Parts: sequence; C-alpha cells; structure tokens
Amino acid sequence: MKRVTAIKPAGQWDASAARDTIVLDAQDRHRRRVVFVGAEGATYLLDLPRPAQLRDGDALVIEDGAVVRVTGKPEPLVEISATNAQELARLAWHIGNRHIEVQIAGDALRIRRDHVLEEMLRGLGATLSYIDAVFDPEHGAYAHGDGHGL
Repeated sequence: MKRVTAIKPAGQWDASAARDTIVLDAQDRHRRRVVFVGAEGATYLLDLPRPAQLRDGDALVIEDGAVVRVTGKPEPLVEISATNAQELARLAWHIGNRHIEVQIAGDALRIRRDHVLEEMLRGLGATLSYIDAVFDPEHGAYAHGDGHGL
C-alpha cells in the first residue's frame, strides 16, 4: 500500500504526470483516513490529521513522488433555478435552513436528489432539472484553510 504524503489542488500540478486515477463521489472525497483503490488496482493510504475535502482534479502525492489524479464521480443531482437572483437567494436560504449540502453552479444551485426537498422547492416556485454530474458542494462557514488538509 502506498502512502499519500500531500495533496495538490487542481490546476497546481501537471495532470499529464498522473500515474493513476481514483474516482470518488462527493462524500468519499471528504476524508481524513481511508484506503483508496486506483483504476490501475494499486491501493493508497490517506491518513491526515484532520479531514480534507478533495476536489475533482486534485492530485494525491504518493511517498515516492508519483501523483494520482482525483476524479469526481457523477451523482444524481437536482439543478435548481429561479426567475431572478432574489428568488434564487430565497431558495438558497430555504435549502441552507435545512442544513443540506449545496453547490453553486453559475446561476443555479445543485443538491443531491431528495423527493421531499424537491417538492418543497417546486412549491416555492423553483425550476428543477435532473442531471448526473460531479457534486462539489460548498465547504461551509466553519471550514478553515483551503480544505485540502496537507
């Protein structure tokens, strides 16, 4: 098993240097200690002092200097839009009031599919689109640092 010694954020490393890839959904990209299995079958130990939020395109630096690309796994999501920015902000408030993870995607919001929330949002006038995409939710107000942990 190869040990992860650092995390390089997307865009701050040479993606052509990746020797392997791990494909993870949003929940599996938020970890402190876990063993990952790469697409090539190798195993990697991530053991951090505090949880890190890995993002699509990040690199795990292995103890021998090799890098492994983190790829976000598409998930079933709901994309939420509104007629104007004020209405979208109101919808965001209602989502946040329920402590649901949310991704800001341009002029829309994304959440994991949930029929109860979808019904509430429709009742509030939202337009919903069902998509499969990489989910990259906001870190939250109390997340410190860059979220990478190393």
